[in-house]
Formats: sequence, C-alpha cells, structure tokens
Amino acid sequence: MKIKKTYKYALSSALYLTILSITFAVLSYLLLFKYLGFVTVVIFGLLLFVISFFVIQYRAEHFIYQRIKKLYENISILDVNDLKRKKVTTDVEALTKTVQEYVEGKSEEIAHLTQRDSFRRDFLGNVAHELKTPLFTVQGYILTLMEGAADDEEIRTKYLERANKGVERLTSIIKDLDMIAKLETEGMKMNIETFNILELIQNVFDLFEMKAKKRGIKLLFDRVYEFPFFVKGDMERIEQVLINLVVNSIKYGKVGGITTVSIENYNSRKFIIKVTDNGEGIKQEHLSRLFERFYRVDQSRSREQGGSGLGLSIVKHIIEAHGETILLKSKFGEGSEFSFTLEKAV
Repeated sequence: MKIKKTYKYALSSALYLTILSITFAVLSYLLLFKYLGFVTVVIFGLLLFVISFFVIQYRAEHFIYQRIKKLYENISILDVNDLKRKKVTTDVEALTKTVQEYVEGKSEEIAHLTQRDSFRRDFLGNVAHELKTPLFTVQGYILTLMEGAADDEEIRTKYLERANKGVERLTSIIKDLDMIAKLETEGMKMNIETFNILELIQNVFDLFEMKAKKRGIKLLFDRVYEFPFFVKGDMERIEQVLINLVVNSIKYGKVGGITTVSIENYNSRKFIIKVTDNGEGIKQEHLSRLFERFYRVDQSRSREQGGSGLGLSIVKHIIEAHGETILLKSKFGEGSEFSFTLEKAV
C-alpha cells in the first residue's frame, strides 16, 4: 500500500526526534545527572527543546517547499523560478494566499496575451481588408488600360485619374499605419513650445476651406476672439489633431451645415478646444469604440468618404502623449462634439 506523503514526513520527523531523545537520555544518565547535577540536566533539556523546534520547523518547511515546488513544475501557468523558499512557512493559509497570488498574476498575464493575440488577428484582418479595396481598384483600371482601353485618350485619362485616387488612398493608409506603429512602439518625441491656438485653428480652416465649400459647410469660430490664446504643446502634432477633427466634421457633417470651433477655460491651468458639427451624430453604442483602429460606424459610407480609418486613433495617441484628455459627446441626428484639453502658457 502506498504511504501518504504526510505520513512519511511524520514518520521521518518522529525518527529524528526519537534518536535525539535516546541520545539525550543516555548522555543524561552517563554524564550529566551522574556528574553535573539536576540543574545541568534541565538546561540540557531546554537545549533539546530548542534543537527539536528547529528540526521540526526545518522539516516542515522542507516538506511543504518540495510539495509546492512539485506543484509549480506540474502546472503550466506557474513558474518554479518565482517560488522563493523564504516565503514557505507552516502557515497553510499564508501559503494558499501566496500560491493564489501567483496564479492570479499568471492568469492575468495569460488573459492579456490572449487579448493581444486576438487584437493582432483583428488588426491584420482589418489591414488586409482596407488595403484590398484600393489595390483591386487600381489593378482593375490598369488591366483595362492594358487590354486596349489606353488607345482611347478620354478613357485613358479617366482611368488613370481613378487609379491615382486608389494609389493615394493606399499611400494614406500606409502612412497612417507607419505613424500609429511608431506611436505604440517607440512612443512620441514631443517638441513642446508656446503658440497661439487661435492662429493654428485659422490655418486649418484656410487649408480646408475649398473642401468644406464643396459640401456647403461653413467653418467658423463660435465667437469673435479679441485676444490670442497661448498654449503649450507640440504645434505640428496639435495641427494634425485639428486637421483630423475638422476633416471628419466635413466628411460626416450635414450638407449645408456648420463646423464650429470654440476655446474655453477647462480649469485654472488648461483650455478645452471643442470641434462641433450639426451632422448626423453617432449612436450611443458606437461611442466607446470610436477611437479604436479601423473602427467605422458605417462601413460603406466611411469607405466612400475615403481615409485610412486610423485618424481618430492617431488623434487619441497625440493628445494622450501630451498628458491631456480627449472627450466625445454626440447625439444621433443632431451632431457631434470632439474636444481636447491643452495646457495654458503662463
């Protein structure tokens, strides 16, 4: 019959103590009691008690440590290198808590890795899907031209222009992919300077005035600002944020509508810049995911409008790299408001 490991431990410990006791008895009789007296025997007994205590403690720790070590070796989510002998005690509750902490830590790590793997698969699928449409479009026009359509000057010009638009979209996607990869792996080096945010907003308005006119959309400030508003930040990156937000308001705003930009005090140290449109708005279920890479509220309409699907994700990265906050409020059918904070220049 197989003997329980606890019995083996108890038997071996009992054997050690028996040997010690017999040795003590013999020595007591032959040396101590006969020649040195009763007091010395008591002292020797206390010494035996102390030695016995440490023997039992050591044996208990050794037994439990070996059992837990075996557990770590057998369970894949536990790393035996994480197990420290000094943490092993005879307190089973403390041991259980220690092992539970290890298990929870490793479980969280596995969940994180699983989430990252799922995210990676989704990301690769989205990239392939985004690249496929413009690639096939360009390929289709080129093949048509190669099959004889190039002989017709009008068709040749039209198809080349359409192929060029496909290439431009591919370039945009690849450029944004490269940027977001750098933001997420290398971080972002910020060139912090003081600048007038009003002037920067006006530059973005001027840049996209013609694009807005094509949809009958007006780009306006919410009021007349008599004095400049100086902020601290990376001017080039903040311009990129404004461009993305203003372009989105033009793309998805109502035809003949208005895009308004306002600047307000957020607190004593910060301004909040708001970009508001009176377009179709966003349904509540989409709001929490809008800053995810490639997330689109309306897949067909978004692709008609162009873009890489990474704009808002890049915006979020830039604002967070400044240590600031980006906010979104939207009501379906009434419009959206994107806002972000910036530090005031004192």
